[in-house]
Amino acid sequence: QVRLVESGGGLVQAGGSLRLSCAASGSINRINDMGWYRQAPGKQRELVAVITSGGRSDYADSVKGRFTISRDNARNTVYLQMNSLKPEDTAVYYCNADGQWLSKPWVYWGRGTQVTVSS
Repeated sequence: QVRLVESGGGLVQAGGSLRLSCAASGSINRINDMGWYRQAPGKQRELVAVITSGGRSDYADSVKGRFTISRDNARNTVYLQMNSLKPEDTAVYYCNADGQWLSKPWVYWGRGTQVTVSS
């Protein structure tokens, strides 16, 4: 069992910044990719950013240049620095990670953290 706990969401004005954190704990030998997804009301969940264990990252076009994903492998933690926030960034942000425990692969999701950007 792996637990992903997100923190750092909240209410911010357009143009502001927030930093999300997600810490993984539990049955972990290795974590491969860690990522952030978001889901706005009435919309499908979408990928925001992902980062490999080696530090290679990829972003949705809508957040490129504004969001930065990073991770601390020693702490099994992934971060999402969000700058120049827009009202359309309002959503529940979910942490995702995949890895291994005793050679068995796993994929887990966090419960999500609300980000609200006011205009």
